[in-house]
Amino acid sequence: MTAHYFEHPLNEKTRIYLRVEYLLRQLKVSAQFRDELQHLLFFRSLFDLLEIFDQIQLKSELAKDIEKQRLTYRSWLNVDGVDQEMLQHVLQDIDTIHGTLMQSERFGLSLKEDRFLSAIRQRFNLPGGACGFDLPALHHWLHLSEDVKTRDTNKWVEKLKPLSDALEMWLRLARETGMFKSHIATNGFYQSDAEEANILRLSIPGHYGVYPMISGHKNRFAIKFIDFASGQASSADVEFELAVCS
Repeated sequence: MTAHYFEHPLNEKTRIYLRVEYLLRQLKVSAQFRDELQHLLFFRSLFDLLEIFDQIQLKSELAKDIEKQRLTYRSWLNVDGVDQEMLQHVLQDIDTIHGTLMQSERFGLSLKEDRFLSAIRQRFNLPGGACGFDLPALHHWLHLSEDVKTRDTNKWVEKLKPLSDALEMWLRLARETGMFKSHIATNGFYQSDAEEANILRLSIPGHYGVYPMISGHKNRFAIKFIDFASGQASSADVEFELAVCS
């Protein structure tokens, strides 16, 4: 049986970053409109992103975190044992993405000003509110040509490209800081210290039939494994792999 992978954020900002990554992935996949109801996932994902943009100054927070990564990588310049050519490529990518991010508009600004999106957004908050009789404008748009719908969806997704590129890079570099190591959760429980960690990544062999419940923060965390069949805490020793990413 294959391993099951889990990720868990250890601070609120990283929690938001992972949610945004998840929504951006949904947005890109559902933008292809491969079936007649996939537009519901597309617009739901888009409007969920706009809700997050209303709650946090995501652009400035992400820019600060990328700047911290840049300073960290610059500290490795001319350090023995570090691949300097690869390091230069990473720093160049960081500079390019950070510059594009700083020049971009506040996330979601033009999307919130889009007349069509504004007309249908409120109804999406209602259960079943995307029905044709509730949103005739959306019903009309869905009957437009594929070229028109593709043009519109590409335009909306493109507005989020500075966010997508910056977040993808920050999360990739953060994930690469942690190496998977084997551990044993005695009686289904494991705890450890961490140092300014952002993300826990777990790989759990599927034959255990368990999933992790994780609590903690950037300096300490605990993992309790739950038996899926019973819904109760597992009492078995669970061997798993863990990467602590900063």
